[in-house]
Formats: sequence, structure tokens, C-alpha cells
Amino acid sequence: MTNPDMKKLLKNNISRYSLVIATAKRARAIAEKAEEDKVIMVEKPVTLAVDEIQRGDYVVVEPEEIRNL
Repeated sequence: MTNPDMKKLLKNNISRYSLVIATAKRARAIAEKAEEDKVIMVEKPVTLAVDEIQRGDYVVVEPEEIRNL
């Protein structure tokens, strides 16, 4: 797994907590989809999820309460 630039991942002032939760949810969705389709994954779902977030394909949306902490 590559070490992504945290500044890029935390753009738009999202919290680290929201980033971790979003990454975990997206990775779980990727893994479940691969299992349903009976696809053998070469890369780990977390790596794919982080790459999607970094590219902007998957957007992290935070509730207003978390942003104001």
C-alpha cells in the first residue's frame, strides 16, 4: 500500500475520523461487490478506497456537527 498525502486526503477541512469511517465503508462496499461478482481481488479494498477518495471519485460528506468541533 502506498502512503497517500494526508493533506490531499483531508482537503475541504474534513476530519480524520470522517476520512477513516468513509474509507472503511467504501472498502467494505468494494469487497462485498467483488464477493457477489465472484471476482478475485489483486489489490486490497482499503487501497482501492483510498485511491478513489484521493482521485475525487468518492466524496466524503461530513455532518455539520462534526465540522464545528
